[in-house]
Amino acid sequence: MNHHPIEISPPDIAPYKTGNTGVDYVHVLDSGKPGPNVMLQALTHGNEFCGAIALKLLFDEKIRPGQGKLTLAFANVAAYARFDFDDPDRSRYIDEDYNRVWGDDALLGPRDSAELRRAREMRPFVDAADYLLDLHSMHEPCRPIMVCGSKDKGGAKSAAFARRIGAPGDLLIDTGHPAGLRMIERGAFNDPASPKTAVLIECGQHWEKSAADVAVDTLFRFLAATGAVNASICKSYSRLPPPAVQRIVRVTEPVVAKSMNLKFPYLFKGLEVIRKAGTVVATDGDTVWKTPYDDCVMVMPSLAHVKPGTTVLRLGRYD
Repeated sequence: MNHHPIEISPPDIAPYKTGNTGVDYVHVLDSGKPGPNVMLQALTHGNEFCGAIALKLLFDEKIRPGQGKLTLAFANVAAYARFDFDDPDRSRYIDEDYNRVWGDDALLGPRDSAELRRAREMRPFVDAADYLLDLHSMHEPCRPIMVCGSKDKGGAKSAAFARRIGAPGDLLIDTGHPAGLRMIERGAFNDPASPKTAVLIECGQHWEKSAADVAVDTLFRFLAATGAVNASICKSYSRLPPPAVQRIVRVTEPVVAKSMNLKFPYLFKGLEVIRKAGTVVATDGDTVWKTPYDDCVMVMPSLAHVKPGTTVLRLGRYD
């Protein structure tokens, strides 16, 4: 086996294909009362199915919004459909990363791919959302991280909202993604003056049981924070204690591969802290990355999908 153990099973989402929106695997539940438009998305990447487990629970328990609208979406279902226990990373996407195509230059441009076609179907729902939670997981083991958008843009308001959610302990504000715009940075989500807010939860390693528990717990905490579902109902589905403290990690620079030859001196643990400035953390031919300051945080290090233009590590520091 050349991948991490798969402790959870990919759920059957076929019963949720036909919704009420005209778009497969997208459902809008309308309370009929004034309130926020809240969106939950799973399967941004087809091999990250802890979020689909959480969304399935919402369907199975017949949870409905007490006010406003609740949009439930399974995103890259084409990639998910080819999930293979022997090669689970193959189902990450079909043609390109679905979470790098959310700029208007890509969505409204002439380029075509399986992921762009799906994103174009999803765009009206994303643009209509007041609050959005994007459920993800990570290739390497790491405690959960809430990605709160970019510095100097929507990051501060998203981090403030993550504190209302109350979990997880690590809140990430980064520099954006050089390979393309992520959904949580689209449009008003990235505008500090707009109340629209989006966050992305990295629940842990893709296929560990605890990732599913984090997904369920975060989903219901998010619903309570938005006011879409009664807080007492959400609390009854709580699976994890809240962290003692929430800390912000600010990314100062990404490590982006220039070739397939990028290497780490060793495989860092997620959120590992390198104590000394000037420590070599990656090499790619003649290019060398070193920690720019003491107590540098290794954010989501992974060489699993390395290719030119891929971010394999972010360098950050705790506030």
